[in-house]
Amino acid sequence: MTSAGTVPPVPALYTCEVAHTRVHPVRHSLRRRTYLWLVDLDALPSLPRLLRPLARFDARDHFGGRAPTIRAGLDAYLASRGVRDADGRVLMLAHARVLNHVFNPLTLYWCHDKAGRPVCVVAEVHNTYGGRHCYLLRPDAGGRADVAKDFYVSPFFDVEGSYRMRLPLPGEHVDLTVQVRLGDGSRPLTATVRGRYHPADARGLLTAALRHPWSTAAVSVSIRWHGIRLYLKGLPVCPRPAPPTRQGML
Repeated sequence: MTSAGTVPPVPALYTCEVAHTRVHPVRHSLRRRTYLWLVDLDALPSLPRLLRPLARFDARDHFGGRAPTIRAGLDAYLASRGVRDADGRVLMLAHARVLNHVFNPLTLYWCHDKAGRPVCVVAEVHNTYGGRHCYLLRPDAGGRADVAKDFYVSPFFDVEGSYRMRLPLPGEHVDLTVQVRLGDGSRPLTATVRGRYHPADARGLLTAALRHPWSTAAVSVSIRWHGIRLYLKGLPVCPRPAPPTRQGML
């Protein structure tokens, strides 16, 4: 895992390009620009009143949505998985709620112990059907981890195979990769997030919000629009199974 010495100043903003590339059974790609926040769960941003509609971090938007804080929801999940030493700093990369709307396809939590040593990464995945699921990851020194896929995300993929994730802790840049790998050795989908750090001051937030207005709604619309395009290309729809139990998700 990335060492704690590379932690950037937080809160931070990252202007990003998100890309998805499918190579099988049809070729299709999408690119969209947005911005993400990197925040300390124990010191969430306190914005001026006029800017609060542009960024809010609510516990209801993460894990089971019933915990009093995002940190409490994370701690409950980690405890359910037997993780006891992630009791230090936690950095979260996510969209904030904008104009009372949020959609986070992927939220990442880099968890450390009290000495600042990296312990694990939690990848929280949301689908467009309202489902939520978490993967507990133990990345190597390069930020890479493999995990079995057990949550229905796209209507064009069965719940099979695995993910290869590369999730180094952001610094001056953010550079993430998630790749779907199937049992036959194929790699039909690769998603990347790449972007640059900006201070999360009033100027930085207003600039990002003006360049990417109502960014979270734009993410939702983009996902659905590209789903329609894939369907029109003839990609078969896979039946949606019953969602897995939300183990430890308050």
